[in-house]
Amino acid sequence: MSATGKKRASPGAEDQKNLFDVELSDADATKLKDARKEVLRVELANDRDNHKRLKSVFEKRREVLKAIPKFWPVALMNNPSFGIYVQHTDDQKALTHLEDLFVIRDDAEPRTFKLEFHFSENAYFSDKVLTKDYKYVPPPAAKDEKPDELGLTPSMIDFDWERDVEPQVQAIQWKSDAVNLSKLHPRVLAEDDEEDVVDVGSFFNFFTEKKDPLEIGLLIANDIYGDAIEYFTGELGGDIPSDDEDDDEDEDDDDEAAEIDLEKPEPKKQKRH
Repeated sequence: MSATGKKRASPGAEDQKNLFDVELSDADATKLKDARKEVLRVELANDRDNHKRLKSVFEKRREVLKAIPKFWPVALMNNPSFGIYVQHTDDQKALTHLEDLFVIRDDAEPRTFKLEFHFSENAYFSDKVLTKDYKYVPPPAAKDEKPDELGLTPSMIDFDWERDVEPQVQAIQWKSDAVNLSKLHPRVLAEDDEEDVVDVGSFFNFFTEKKDPLEIGLLIANDIYGDAIEYFTGELGGDIPSDDEDDDEDEDDDDEAAEIDLEKPEPKKQKRH
């Protein structure tokens, strides 16, 4: 140590520190920006084409899933992130009546979509279908743009979710105030930041509130929906805990859970959304 109490740098440390400093010219910075933009452009075209190819596949899959009891409630709740938003018992009871969930992509801008939740008769609301629609609102300049050879316009490439998407709301027809989950469990936001959720409240606030600060819609459309079967079977996410499991049973199972089950497939890495 030096007399000042600072650790003396080893010989050549300053030279080593500067080994990876780069002086980037304006021309090179522009080339990097253009290269990144071209990658984004091709990825966007591939994603758009992929959504088109999957459309008929998902429609066919839809009929299979509708025939399986509680498929969608189980698939959704097996996603750890989604389960955080459905903590209230009444939310869970209402969700057990979910018979069908479908994602309808916007043909012009497939990054936007509408979620349709189809419910059977239940004690909470009279709606048969609850929707959350994320409408694409193109910028004014888009009307004069011509698509390139991949069918993309500058506005599509420069798409911004916050700027170009207008979430819609649906007023739920609750059967009475006693079962109005949005009133019983309102969403609470921080006073100084509307994006900071203090209390999630009822999951059904997702339909009645315009903003989706928790990005539940993106989670469902871009993660859970495509891998719904894997979430239902438990290959992704985790099993829904049963009501009769207690802490003692959980402790007794710790050692067994550590053993590798060779017959059960390993969970796939969860995709980012």
